Amino acid sequence: MQTATPAQRKVARPRADALRNRERITAAAREMFVEYGPDVPFDEIARRAGVGNATVYRNFPDRDALVREVVCSVMDRTVQAAEQALAETGDAFDALERFVHAAADERISALCPMVARTFDQHHPDLEAARERIEHLVEEVMDRAKAAGQLRPDVGVGDVMVAVAQLSRPPAGTGCGSIDRFVHRHLQLFLDGLRAPARSVLPGTAATMEDLRQS
Repeated sequence: MQTATPAQRKVARPRADALRNRERITAAAREMFVEYGPDVPFDEIARRAGVGNATVYRNFPDRDALVREVVCSVMDRTVQAAEQALAETGDAFDALERFVHAAADERISALCPMVARTFDQHHPDLEAARERIEHLVEEVMDRAKAAGQLRPDVGVGDVMVAVAQLSRPPAGTGCGSIDRFVHRHLQLFLDGLRAPARSVLPGTAATMEDLRQS
């Protein structure tokens, strides 16, 4: 294997450093958006990320770009959690459980509402991330239903609404004070999804299209 020359290593190092800085900024912004909302000052985000203000602006020229990056990265990680579960066990319901709990850990319910108030909801990056989540959840739910693991009268929209509602802190309540209940309540919800169903659900299964129109 050919060894990189000093000149090549000098060129490659800034790219790796730049990627790490971008990841650190995104992680810090996610934490602070959850704690304080999307209007937190960039200099506070830079301080938590351990970088200079100029580095933040070099990666994200405006707040919309940073919020979009945070939301897309959170969506991608929840998808990866479910995909990893499928690869490891082949169990569709286990993959659904992994997705639901990962979404709660990522605070996806606190971050996604920021999209509507900060930037274009139809940005290609956001739409692509949203489609990855919807397709993945639909796939694992279809597989779980086919295997007799998941009750047949629920839809993707039902899962997404429940995740958002059960993992979102109540108004006036600090996130930390209910953390110990979130996964407990989500597991109760997941157990209620298992087949055979113990009751008849009112109404019809909710789709993502239903949610977009509401």
